[in-house]
Amino acid sequence: MSPVDEILSQIPLRDLAAQLGTDEATAEQAARQALPALLGGMQANTDDPGGASSFARAVDQHSSSLIDGGVNLDEVDTDDGRKIVSHVFGANQDQVVNQLSLGGAGGSGLIGKLLPLLAPIVMSYLAKKLGGGTAAGGGGGLGDLLGGLLGGGGGQASGGGLGGGLGDLLGGLLGGGTRQ
Repeated sequence: MSPVDEILSQIPLRDLAAQLGTDEATAEQAARQALPALLGGMQANTDDPGGASSFARAVDQHSSSLIDGGVNLDEVDTDDGRKIVSHVFGANQDQVVNQLSLGGAGGSGLIGKLLPLLAPIVMSYLAKKLGGGTAAGGGGGLGDLLGGLLGGGGGQASGGGLGGGLGDLLGGLLGGGTRQ
């Protein structure tokens, strides 16, 4: 099962659609487009050791409990989600939202509501996959993990720190090579 499918299997689509003010099919389609964008943005943030270190600390601050046993969307901290999305996409956030909305999964308003809901869920998913904690160092391990999730190669960052655990995890989540 792909990471997108794993994450979506934990989200009640009826509740997601209600929060977004749309139907379940549109909510699912939007989430299927937004999740790889979030993961890709996270990978881009790990392209330098400082970004990898910062992201590793952020993952450490998120509990896997949000995703354990299925997500209760009422427990998702969308304020935290907005911060994550802002950090992940930076000045490109509006462009990302607009590009995702062109994919036929609702307008930019829907995508703008969706990303802050999904971001903490993705962080919880990563925390769960990491088994509760990563070293707060930087390096290629985190980039490798995110690169693997997206079906790409390893991250290009250099430096030590994560001991391969985070990199190995993200590298294996999408089967290590096929883009979904």
